[in-house]
Order: sequence, then C-alpha cells, then structure tokens
Amino acid sequence: MIAFFGVMRRRKLFNQAVGFHHRGDLAEAGRLYEQILEAEPASFEPRHLLGVIRHQQGRNAEALEFIGAALKINPNAAEALSSYGLVLNALGRFDEAISSYDKALAINPGLLMAWNNRGSALSGLKRYEEALVSFDKALAIKPDVAEALNNRGNALLGLKRFEEALVSIDKALAIAPGVAEALNNRGNALLGLKRFDQALMSFDKALAIKPGYAEAHNDRGNALQELRRLGEALASYTQALTINPDYADAYYNRGNVLRDLKRLDEAQADYREALANKSDYAEAYNNWGNVLRDLNRLDEALAKYDKAIVHKSDYVEAHFNKSLLLLLKGDFDKGWELYEWRFRLDRFKIFFQFSQRYWLGAESLEGKTILLHAEQGLGDTIQFCRYAKPVSELGARVYLEVQKPLVEVLRGVEGVTAVIEQGQPRPAFDYHCPLLSLPLALKTKLGSIPHPTPYLHADEEKVRYWQQRIGKRSKLNVGLVWNGGFRPDQPEIWAVNERRNVPLEVFCRGLNSVNADFFSLQKGEQAEAELRLHQQDYWPNGNFHNFMDEMRDFSDTAGLIANLDVIISVDTSTAHLSAAIGKPTWILNRFDTCWRWQLDRDDSPWYQSVKLYRQAEDQLWQPVLQRVASDLAKLAETSTSEPLIVDPHCIV
Repeated sequence: MIAFFGVMRRRKLFNQAVGFHHRGDLAEAGRLYEQILEAEPASFEPRHLLGVIRHQQGRNAEALEFIGAALKINPNAAEALSSYGLVLNALGRFDEAISSYDKALAINPGLLMAWNNRGSALSGLKRYEEALVSFDKALAIKPDVAEALNNRGNALLGLKRFEEALVSIDKALAIAPGVAEALNNRGNALLGLKRFDQALMSFDKALAIKPGYAEAHNDRGNALQELRRLGEALASYTQALTINPDYADAYYNRGNVLRDLKRLDEAQADYREALANKSDYAEAYNNWGNVLRDLNRLDEALAKYDKAIVHKSDYVEAHFNKSLLLLLKGDFDKGWELYEWRFRLDRFKIFFQFSQRYWLGAESLEGKTILLHAEQGLGDTIQFCRYAKPVSELGARVYLEVQKPLVEVLRGVEGVTAVIEQGQPRPAFDYHCPLLSLPLALKTKLGSIPHPTPYLHADEEKVRYWQQRIGKRSKLNVGLVWNGGFRPDQPEIWAVNERRNVPLEVFCRGLNSVNADFFSLQKGEQAEAELRLHQQDYWPNGNFHNFMDEMRDFSDTAGLIANLDVIISVDTSTAHLSAAIGKPTWILNRFDTCWRWQLDRDDSPWYQSVKLYRQAEDQLWQPVLQRVASDLAKLAETSTSEPLIVDPHCIV
C-alpha cells in the first residue's frame, strides 16, 4: 500500500491539505489528512494537523485524541505540545495546558504562540501577573502581534489596571482594527475607567463586526446598567442568552437588573439558571441572598450567603452581607465580628491608612490617646459617637474625627477631649478605631447599648434664635424629611436610596390634611429644587415653612429641631440627629429595613424617642403615611403653643 501510495503522491496530498487548511476549508483539509493517515497510520504531521482542525471545528475531545497520538509518535515535537496545550485550554484544563506549554518551550523557547497561549491559560486561572510575564515573552519575540497585545490587555483587566489595559488593547487594534474580541476588551477597559458611554460605543463596534458575539452583548448590558438604562440592559442580556442559552454570567447580570427593576421573582429565576450552568458561582449565591433579603426571607438569605462563602471563602461582599443580616436579627456577637469584613471593600480601605495601632478592645487604654474616626454617613457618625464616653471611661484621652457638617453639634459629646474635622491635622495619638467598630471593641449586645437617653444637645443660643424666628404657634410644630439624598459616588446604594425615599407628592398628600404647622428639614439639591417647584401645589394652606437655606451645618438644624414637637423622617441623618437630642422622632422605615432598626418592633434600642412606621410587604408608602397622619392628627388635638414633651409610643 505504501509503495502504491508513493512518496510523491503523499507529498502532493499533504500540500493540498495544507493549502485547504490555510484557506479555511477545514472539511476538505481534514478529508485529505484522513486519506494520508489511512495509508500511513504512523505519520506524525497529518495526525497532528488533523487534531488542530478538530480543535478549530470545536471537536476538542477528538482533537486531544489525535494530537495525543501524534505525540506518542514524536514526544519532543514542540509545535504539537503547544497545540495540545491549546486544546486543553479550550477544555478549561488550564493546569495541564500550562504543563504542555512548558514542555514545548523547554524544547523551543522561541515559540511565540506557546508563550501567548500559556498566558491565556494563566489568565484562565486568574494568575494574571504570571500571565503578563508570558505575554511579554511573546511580544519580546515579535512586538506587533495583535493577539498577544490584546491578551496582555485582558490580563491587565483582570488586575484592574484599566489604563494600562487600554494602552495594550489600543496597540492591538492599531494593528488589527477589525477584531471584535479586542473591541470588546477595549469596552471593558473603558467600563473599568467609568467611561460608560465610550464603553458602549466599543461594544457596539464589536457587535457590528460579529453580531452573534454573546460576550459582547453581555458586556454591553453591563455598560447600559451603569448608565441606568435598565430596559436596554435587560434586552442586551436577553440577546446574549438567545445566542448562548447556557451563559451563566448573562443570567447573573440579567438577574441584577431585574432586582433593580423590583422584579424579584424573575431575578431569583435568573440566579437559579446561572447556578444551574455554573454550580460554584459565588456571586450568584450572594446576589440571590440579597433578593431574599429584600423580601425579608432572612433565613433563606443567610443560607445563600453561606453557600457563597463555601464556594469562595474570601468573598468579602458575602461576609459583609451576612454580617448585616446577623445584626438585623440581633445576633450582635457574630454580627459585629463579621462586620469587620467591610474594611476589605474598596470603599472602606481608606480608613486603615494609619501607622498607629488599631484598637479593638484588647489593649489597655489607661493613660493612652485614641482617635475615634467617622467612616460612613453622617447618620452613622451621630449614632456611634455615643461610644466616646465609655471609651474615655477606660482611661483614654479621646479625639473624635468627624465630617465637617457635624463638628459643631458634636463638640459637646461627653468623654471627648476635642472634635477634629476630617482632613484637618490630627494631634498625636496611640490608637485609632473607626466608630462602627466600637460595638465590637466594647462587646455591645442588644441590652448593653450605651446612652439610650439623649446624648447630644442643641446650642442654647441657636435654640433661642429659632424660637424667636418661628414665633409662638398654636398648632403642633412638625419637622419633615422625605428624601435621604443622593450619593453619586456610591452606585452600590442607589437602589437602597430609591426604596428608602418617599416621593414628594406621596409624602405631602399623605400629611397635609393634618391641622399642624410643618417645617422642612430637607437638605439635598435635587429634593430642595423639587420642593421649591411644587410647594404651593402640595401645601396650599400656607402651613408649610422652609428655612433650610439658612442652615450652615447640623448645629443650626439641631437648634430648629429643639423648637419642634415631633420629627417625621425617612431613615436619614436628620432622624439620627433628632433622636440623639431626645426629640420624638417618627421614622418611615422601608420594608427591607436597615439592620439598625431590627425586626418586628416599632421602637429602637438605640434611641428612646424613636417610633418606627414600617412598610408592609407591598412596599407602598401610602398606607404608612395614613397611619402617621392618623397618629399625628390625634397628637395635634393636644398641641399647645410651646413645644410638647411627647412619648413617641403613647400614640395608638
């Protein structure tokens, strides 16, 4: 047979096969390689190249078999070892792929694509620094290889070095402008740089070249989600899933949008599908837990967070979310301990830029100086500055570092030597502790929260000023806050803010029938602008008063609050201020309540003067405001021209 076949005939067939292969006619090239192998089963090169064709056809199990057989014929063939690694890459067997590349490169260190593909395998294992070394080796051999430049950019994306990633990917695109994968990677670099509109353009260019590119549809959805174009994001994820029905990331991302759209049952279904396709998808477990948390199905949510942690033991968000749930359930022992995971989140890392030691209760503070510093919102600072006194009772000199609007009102906090504005020079100190770590340091339990009675006081001069400014009134004086403001730099809390805030129209129409004088305590440009536009529409009786333009800081607000009878507020810093000075404070509490307000109670262990009005499962504010208005009307019947001393729980 071999004699009949002939060397010349074999060479001609092989050259024809290679020609078809180069022109992309894989079927004809494969047929010719098979014909050669029928005549010469021990022929190395046709068996190796037939394996490469099977890989290009997506038939990777067969590819592995063919190339493996070729390597038995010639175990030291560097090109075949590299091809074998490429197939293992495609199968997700990255460690084996790297081993195969290493063997190839030990034989021939100049194999550019072996270095490149080795880098891709390392990226698959998230070993991005090592991947960069491999890509740089490839580019040292030939600097203008677009694929290696693009892959290098992809590794830099994994390291969140977005500027460098963009430079590398742009070099790749300058060489090969029409590569959809590079355009998609460029979009992801721009996403990381928060240049969302430009990212969207890059994804659209990728899809114009390759309309069936599921990853680009998915990543385009991510850009649209960041731009809060949620309906379009939903459509983009759905298109990705139409192309690839097993695409776990697209299910996960679509679930996130559905949660934002409050379509919680559908969100759960998508997280379930994500996990069906990727059983160890920790992020899907975590976000499913968040949806269950929104629904107040707390034990189920806790189980999902635990699942996330099982699959990813260092998953910061899951540990943090679990801590919030434990605190909500009143498990302070475990909750405060887990709450320390917050400092591994990017937005909290700044609070550990200290050379001084972090105090969590272990060391004696006798004769020492400690800096207690604000770390979150204004309301958090007000709530937790109460810990200054018990810390000072341990023998420490206490400095309290807080946000500028709070400096004046917190100067009188018991136990504090001095209040320092954030960003200003600090005195020397031995230890530091963030305010919200003090409950852990002092082993706070529900029954041992310090200072349940008022611990802040309004400035007497400002109290007198506002007493004269608003004058004597025969009606009940009610302070109002309906919007907690907007933090453009914290997109992770936008959805919570939306659920926390009450639309102005709903808020006003719910209360303006009560015979009382109402005083705005609302700050925030968007909310204040809307009020100016609609005040006369919603409060036509002239019983609404707005002096907030005169407020410099919280000490001014405290002076006004001291002259009012009751404060009605969403969960925001003004509510904390009012409660901390002992003013009756009625808090409108969303259904998926913040951990600090606990469960199934209308009072608060943190503030004696607080009464909570909770949303029901329907998450509507109108029924809540009806209850508030009814209680307020009863209270108004007993009002006098002097501020009332009101037990916030006496209203039935």
